Amino acid sequence: MKALRMSAVTAALVLVATLRPVAAQSPSIHAEMLKDWTDVKTTMDKIANEMPDDKYSFKATPAQQTFGERVVHIAQANVGILRLLGGKAAAPTIAANATTKAAAIKAMDDSFDYGLALLKEQTDQTLLEAAPNPPQFLGPSSRARVYTFLLGHTWDIYGQLVVYLRLAGGVPPASQRP
Repeated sequence: MKALRMSAVTAALVLVATLRPVAAQSPSIHAEMLKDWTDVKTTMDKIANEMPDDKYSFKATPAQQTFGERVVHIAQANVGILRLLGGKAAAPTIAANATTKAAAIKAMDDSFDYGLALLKEQTDQTLLEAAPNPPQFLGPSSRARVYTFLLGHTWDIYGQLVVYLRLAGGVPPASQRP
């Protein structure tokens, strides 16, 4: 019986010892933002590459923008808003008429790379500080909030691109099965 109690105590101590480091870890908002930013770029590259070149001018209705224009819109929003944060990284020039597949994807990738460069200049502390010039429609915001707004905006456009791709006869990468 004594051996059984000793085994139970040992098992409990081992369990507590293994749980302690997990509880002591603090999440890093900087690391999380870097992951989310690079992940959304990867996802957007996949869907942008899935649409054939000749369908980049596809519109769901005459009133809508083309698929290529929606891809470039992401780039314009990213650069336009991130530019307000300041930083050492140089903002890329995004041509509104860069709507061919190659040009649109390059513009989008350049905007995500710019965002990544600015993000790498930050720390957990500076991400939580007030953004120097937040977009007027957001009002006073931390740098982190500016990034989360852009992530949400990009996911919104992703949903639109899924519809465009499906209407054009394609299947979004996330829905493809081997």
